[in-house]
Order: sequence, then C-alpha cells, then structure tokens
Amino acid sequence: MARILDISPLISPRLAVWPGDVPFSRSLSCAMDQGANLDLSSITATLHLGAHADAPSHYVRAGSGMASVELEAYVGPCQVLRVSLPRGERIQPHHIAAKITAPRVLFRTDSYPDPEVFNEDFNSLSPELIEHLHALDCVLVGLDTPSVDPFDSKPLESHQALARTGMRNLEGLVLDHVEAGNYTLIALPLKLEDADASPVRAILMMEES
Repeated sequence: MARILDISPLISPRLAVWPGDVPFSRSLSCAMDQGANLDLSSITATLHLGAHADAPSHYVRAGSGMASVELEAYVGPCQVLRVSLPRGERIQPHHIAAKITAPRVLFRTDSYPDPEVFNEDFNSLSPELIEHLHALDCVLVGLDTPSVDPFDSKPLESHQALARTGMRNLEGLVLDHVEAGNYTLIALPLKLEDADASPVRAILMMEES
C-alpha cells in the first residue's frame, strides 16, 4: 500500500511570494452565506506560487510556455537528498554524499523554513550541479527554496543550465518532513497557455509494507 507525502505548502494570502510579485488572493462572486445557491470564487496570484514548475519561457527568450512542456519529467521515480550548507550557498556536486539512483532529484536544504516568511539567504543550485545531474540522465531537479538561483542572481546561471540541458525544475517544495530516500514523484503543472510557470500539487508516494 502506498503512503502519500504532501510536499506542497498551503496556498493562502499568508503564503510568501518573491518580493514584488503578486501574492495570492481569493474573492467570492457568490456565497451561500449571503443567500446564493452555491459558492463561486476567483483567484489572483503569481504563477510562481508555492510549489511550482518553471517553463523555459521564464528564463529563455522565445522558450516554450507551460502548456507545451511534456509531462513525463514530473511523474516517476524520485530521490530526495538532504544537504546541510551555510545559508546562501549553492549546492555543488561534491556536496552529494549518496549515489544518484533516480532520474528526478529533490534537495532538502532546510534553508527556507517557513513558506509564510520570505528569507533571502536560502540555498540554491549551482550550474555545475545541474550539468552533473544531467550527465547522470536526470530529467528533473527540485528543492525546498523559492529558486534554483540565489536571491540576488541576475544572470540566473542555474536557470540557464536548465535551458542548456533541457532539464525541468520544481521550486518552493516543503520537504522538512521527508527523509532522504527513494519515492515516486507526482507534480503536474497546469496546462496554461503561454505561461512562464505553474503551481503544482506536489506529492511523494512511498510503498509501505
């Protein structure tokens, strides 16, 4: 029997977004509490909300939008690795102690502990790490911070490494309750036309005896 681990933060107006980006809000068009026969609501928010996938168009001029990205990378065998680095540092290949055994790798850094409080000194990925994972036939990399690049990076070196390798990414995951090991990942983005990203409901599945 499979156990499901939810690795997505709660989406609410309290959820922190990148400084200057659009926070989540929900408004009711109809409400049963106000005499309507149903509840009907709409939302406004950045597409880079909580657990999300970036589309190539986010970091490459004329890159593919989210609706054009193939879904295979977001479903399948996955390995969670736990790393411990000083705040603000990028993860390098030599920080990986375990053998990579799955084509999807998620890094638990514990450097962004509260999804409702934005801290700028989170850990990120190095372009060398992305190239290393690609050489091991990895198709997706993710982590528990808002970006694969440092907060103050303008060249976005790790995003550009994703573009070079064709790998996909997940950002904003919640992994503080997940032990290192192997799982099945399901984190499907929405089919949003021309979108530069999409929120995902990311889960890990593990077999229980």
